[in-house]
Amino acid sequence: MALTIYQIDAFANKLFEGNPAAVFPLGKWPSDDIMQINSK
Repeated sequence: MALTIYQIDAFANKLFEGNPAAVFPLGKWPSDDIMQINSK
């Protein structure tokens, strides 16, 4: 599954400050099988 990833600076008023957070815009919610691939 290919995903587009955006990194945002949460809790910040300026670039490169605050907490980095990854955002993955999805067309639909992934199945439980996909969501659990790396959790084992």
